[in-house]
Amino acid sequence: MSDFREKIPGVVACLVIALVSYELGSYFPVIGGPVFGILIGMALGSFWSPGRLFEPGIKFSSKYILQLAVIFLGFGLNLHVILETGSESLPIIISTITTSLVIAWLLQKKMHIPTKIATLIGVGSSICGGSAIAATAPVIDADDSEVAQAISVIFLFNVIAAILFPILGQVIGFSTTSGDAFGIFAGTAVNDTSSVTAAAATWDSMWNLGSQTLDKAVMVKLTRTLAIIPITLVLGMMEAKKTNGASKFSLKKAFPTFILFFVLASIITTVAVSYGVDVSFFKPMKTLSKFMIIMAMTGIGINSDIVDLVKTGGKPILLGLSCWTGITFVTLAFQHFLGLI
Repeated sequence: MSDFREKIPGVVACLVIALVSYELGSYFPVIGGPVFGILIGMALGSFWSPGRLFEPGIKFSSKYILQLAVIFLGFGLNLHVILETGSESLPIIISTITTSLVIAWLLQKKMHIPTKIATLIGVGSSICGGSAIAATAPVIDADDSEVAQAISVIFLFNVIAAILFPILGQVIGFSTTSGDAFGIFAGTAVNDTSSVTAAAATWDSMWNLGSQTLDKAVMVKLTRTLAIIPITLVLGMMEAKKTNGASKFSLKKAFPTFILFFVLASIITTVAVSYGVDVSFFKPMKTLSKFMIIMAMTGIGINSDIVDLVKTGGKPILLGLSCWTGITFVTLAFQHFLGLI
């Protein structure tokens, strides 16, 4: 009980900042609450040292609330709908994820970027931005500064994509009578859900398509989110083998427990909806997941060294640009091959 009490001040501090960040994120959705949380946390941490009173709760928020957020993220996934409607985009999704991870692996070696930062950027670029980073960080035991670095890189290209992609889609010649092609493009080539939504909604408004593009993009994005499961499992196995050695490897210990609960949450949602439960029933849990991510990012921001982040930012940004460019080209090539553009 005393352990819980000592965490309260730090958790409350993260909660208060998260409330402000959540509100700011609702006004500026392209930036999003998690980015505001990490920025405010970093600004606060640059002149304030939490000390023994706040430190336990801040560390708890940056690690365990982050894992809890991923579990609640599962309640936003109806596996039946995703597998049914996302199947046509599956080859593109698999190809873009593979492209991003291979680029991250190659450039990490060539540019001597820390392995964990490169992994987080590769996963965040290819799957679902901040949510994928949130799921991956505990598995590879990334520290707060590494998470902050990866989130900052993903944020940069989120904003660029939200602004640039509707213009790029017009130049390339995407269909203006149907939102499917641009929806797949946005859903596979844009990192984070907020920017996917912004780019797709902009395309809908440009060509009076209602919500065609947005619906397609979100479905593709949710399909990408499922890749969290195999990616974290593989990374967990690799980390366990590296730590314990092949002879002492245990699949049971390697599998991240919170990912198991993430899968269980997805299954609960899928079964409940198939038995007539309205999907809106799970909306509060999805909202809670997003808020928990903001809380965790606040804690990460407080524990991060903003000066060190700026000094070491060049190579990770170049890595993020390379992953993002590779994903964009692969997406466009596949759509051209499949006759969608």
